[in-house]
Amino acid sequence: MSKKDNKEPREAKQGEKMIEIKLRFWTDGIARKRGQVITKNAWTSGMISMEKNKSHDIEPGKSRPFHTLLDIGSVVEKMLIEHGVILHPSRKMKKYIKN
Repeated sequence: MSKKDNKEPREAKQGEKMIEIKLRFWTDGIARKRGQVITKNAWTSGMISMEKNKSHDIEPGKSRPFHTLLDIGSVVEKMLIEHGVILHPSRKMKKYIKN
């Protein structure tokens, strides 16, 4: 088993205990003048990226676009799979998932 495949618990620094995905919405082209934005306005599309996390052996990869709000879930799922992240159902999800 390689070091990266090690599934044993390890110490994690503060700020590295969570796995983070960054969601960014496009804001260009809404204001009439180039280089300006209208505050708190954005398109329903943008980019999603995985943030670096040393404790979890996660290196950021290529950002992926989403084109509608409905795309976000599938893009997040693909990113988690690409980075080898295994999700465990929360208490609320266990109510409707069969073991």
